[in-house]
Amino acid sequence: MFGIPGKQAVTMTPKAAAQIAKLMAKDGHSGLRIGVKKGGCAGMEYTMEYVTETDPLDEVVEQDGARVMIAPMAQMFLFGTQIDYEVSLLEAGFKFSNPNVVDACGCGESIKFKDVDELQQDA
Repeated sequence: MFGIPGKQAVTMTPKAAAQIAKLMAKDGHSGLRIGVKKGGCAGMEYTMEYVTETDPLDEVVEQDGARVMIAPMAQMFLFGTQIDYEVSLLEAGFKFSNPNVVDACGCGESIKFKDVDELQQDA
């Protein structure tokens, strides 16, 4: 829907791909859908949910046994994002390195994106 031919919408580090593949295998999910929604102190938040079947409008990215689906309304906001999985002493979770983010809250859970016109020019 929103992409450049021959270029994946998002990429995954080997750690992220391994964790997503592990989560898929655990309960027989067909992938992990990522998106964005309004919320948080910076205005938007990432969403993640298990998926049992792909929506025909999802952008599907497969890598090393992992499958990520990007919800249609999030595709332009997530294009160029790298997904990583980090483990520290206090927490473990997915981290998004997104070139479309211009600001984030202190905890990193909430983000603000470039204006829609800027996003379309960058693509």
